[in-house]
Amino acid sequence: MIRIFGPLESDVKRREDLATAPATVAFIDIAGFSAIADVYGDGAALDVLEVFESMVRQALSRYEPPIKWIGDEAMLSFPEPDTAIQVLGPLLQDCRKEPRLPLTRTGLNHGPVVRRAGDLFGSTVNVAARIAALASPGQLLATQPVAEAAAARGVLVRELGMVALRSVAEEVPLYEIELAPSADPAWIDPVCKMHAPYSSYRRAAPEGPWFCSPQCEDAYRRSPQTYEVPR
Repeated sequence: MIRIFGPLESDVKRREDLATAPATVAFIDIAGFSAIADVYGDGAALDVLEVFESMVRQALSRYEPPIKWIGDEAMLSFPEPDTAIQVLGPLLQDCRKEPRLPLTRTGLNHGPVVRRAGDLFGSTVNVAARIAALASPGQLLATQPVAEAAAARGVLVRELGMVALRSVAEEVPLYEIELAPSADPAWIDPVCKMHAPYSSYRRAAPEGPWFCSPQCEDAYRRSPQTYEVPR
């Protein structure tokens, strides 16, 4: 059988010796950012983003700065999973307590990465991004090396089994890591993904979604199919 190598495969073969090094890659984004811009305006969304950016910069003050910002999403890199757990634990807890922030979604993966011009590339990065996109508001999902590091520190870890990720050929074993208090779905605004911030803010039997404001309630009532109610 004659095999013809196309341009893409030729490029891959030329780069087989490209230097790689292991890293723990994290993606963190603001779950309700787009809805905030739509319902409250770009100015309000920018205010939320600036709060989030400030908290990320402060958490990383003794480490590497974010690799890059992709809209409301921060891409971070750490040398090993344990460092990621040490840094993200306080950050995610602070984000959870901050009443100006909606819930965040986080995905982590550890493996070889290619460094180029201050950026990271490779399958490890792609999988981390897909994991973050799969996470629910307030949830941190990660692969096994990160889960093992978290468990070694006594952090609660839940095994989710093999999960299919978009544009990833093989299913990936995923774990939920509770670095911050888990979000109660009954108290997540389906529009902006804000979470009721006070323990005293309770009701005996929830009836329908909780809303943080009349604006979010009005947006939901006008177009409920647009917003997913957390479960």
